[in-house]
Amino acid sequence: MGAQGTAPQQAQLSNAPKMVKFEQLAERVTSIFDDITRRAYEIFESNGRQFGHEIEDWFRAENELLHPVHVDIVETDQALEVKAEVPGFTDKELQVSVEPRQLTITGKRETTKEEKKGKTIYSERCASEILRIVALPVEVDAAKASATLTNGVLGVMVPKAAKAQAVRVQAKSA
Repeated sequence: MGAQGTAPQQAQLSNAPKMVKFEQLAERVTSIFDDITRRAYEIFESNGRQFGHEIEDWFRAENELLHPVHVDIVETDQALEVKAEVPGFTDKELQVSVEPRQLTITGKRETTKEEKKGKTIYSERCASEILRIVALPVEVDAAKASATLTNGVLGVMVPKAAKAQAVRVQAKSA
């Protein structure tokens, strides 16, 4: 990859998720992958170590650990507009990375609820995690990407990369 257009830019809006380079997300993506691997193996063992169901076990583990992120991509002449459903997540819990041909969205949130009634204490913890990697249909200028979060919908606007201009070169005799 060339140096131009590969570094995402921090969005200037106050309710914008954090824009980061993919390398910064690599540790989180690896951790998610390890969690899914561990859970898929637990499923494999609970099914009596029966071979032939690895893909099913993997998808079940993914489904248990990650919430789905539905994505719409609209392409115009100048840009790509991506809308992703991330209900319940705040801008501080989301990270977005844009590369010339890839968009990565990740987020993690944890909630705690505690109720006390007399001598009874009720405590509940919940964690939600998302990961979505989208292959973009065209090359984009990642340095000019911007993101906003409004009512549980993450909007990412990325201008298309400038197309290389064909130049005709006339050969001259020496």
